Amino acid sequence: MRDNSSPLKSDALLERLMGLHPKLIDLTLERSTRLLAALGHPEEKLPPIFHIAGTNGKGSTSAFLQSMMEAAGLTVHRYSSPHLVNFHERIVLGGKSITEDALADILEECERVNDGANITYFEITTVAALLAFSRTPADVLLLEVGMGGRYDATNVFEKPAITLITHIGYDHQHFLGETLHEIAGEKAGILKQEVPAIIAPQADEVFDRIEREAALIGAPLFVGGQDWMAYEEQGRLVYQDTDGLLDLPLPGLVGAHQIENAGMAIAALRQAPGFAIDDEAIAQGLVSVSWPARMQRLKHGPLVTAAGEGAEVWLDGCHNPSGGQVAAATMADLDDKLPRSLYLICAMQNTKDASAFFANFGGLARQVFTVTAPGADAAIPAAELASMAQAGGLEAQPMESLEAAIGRAVGHADAETGEPPRILICGTLYLAGHVLRDHS
Repeated sequence: MRDNSSPLKSDALLERLMGLHPKLIDLTLERSTRLLAALGHPEEKLPPIFHIAGTNGKGSTSAFLQSMMEAAGLTVHRYSSPHLVNFHERIVLGGKSITEDALADILEECERVNDGANITYFEITTVAALLAFSRTPADVLLLEVGMGGRYDATNVFEKPAITLITHIGYDHQHFLGETLHEIAGEKAGILKQEVPAIIAPQADEVFDRIEREAALIGAPLFVGGQDWMAYEEQGRLVYQDTDGLLDLPLPGLVGAHQIENAGMAIAALRQAPGFAIDDEAIAQGLVSVSWPARMQRLKHGPLVTAAGEGAEVWLDGCHNPSGGQVAAATMADLDDKLPRSLYLICAMQNTKDASAFFANFGGLARQVFTVTAPGADAAIPAAELASMAQAGGLEAQPMESLEAAIGRAVGHADAETGEPPRILICGTLYLAGHVLRDHS
């Protein structure tokens, strides 16, 4: 981990790029395609692409894919957002985060060629990533959509190897639409003619919209629960599709939802043309996968020490209602196996539906301790967030710091049951990144 007191050249470049466009988000492809053309069309010089959209599960599915592919000896590029600790995490070249010198060079090149024209931060940094990917040979590029799909800055190429749409729920309604039907239409914008698409099990209105969009352009669908399925049976992951059945170890990522995400990855590998990954590599990738702040149990650091012997401290970046539902289900499963008092330490942004997020934890969390998300311009103040949790029927109290929240959770658990607590730190990736950067 780098010394945060020593600023990087890329930090100054990224700060400058943040000011190139007056709006934080403005969905269109025109600015991205203009800059790509000026750079000589790097989007036409990429390795085979796995293009991944969805509300939740994109990162975990991509992590499974990378782990399985690398177990098979493939060289993998990967693009994801947002980052947790530093921007370099977003651009993975051959399995390693881009170096500082390489990042600074491509950012400078993109800034120079853009020549001050309007472009959003996400657009110009995505173009920079594509430029880096185009100049470094690899067997495959795992490309995660930033938001939506149809007008996302990643959706600038004609024919990926395969597309994937993970679970779709409510998020970014101001930009994508107020209904699941509308949101699904935007996510389905990544579908391409004659390119197979792996679809997670979806609500009926979501699947109906995806199916309609696919029919309009001629994209073959491979649908979870119909054409493929993944489930746990006797401590194993069972995957089944029209080509047969696989008996596999359980994923290395915690939570029942990771069965579905692993299934998405396996289905994609079995349907994408030119990717024959053997069962042994799939099994090895399932076990060795790693994806920080996705139901990650912290094992060391000052927060774990402060929580005391026997306490559990979990970190998850869930930040929308459906993500909260998955996190609550995972905590409930843990409680079934080993009952513990659950305490939430939560920060959120004002672009998220905090009330719907907290509703998932009714009857499950003993108390919520809220903090203000560090480094987030749109952070909900801790006191206001506590009021939102209280309105949802949860006991909640604002705290000045993570350390204070940990101390209060430990004290409350000791007074209530005399047993170590189970603590879930959640609500935004800004908070998760802060924990991983400064407290682990």
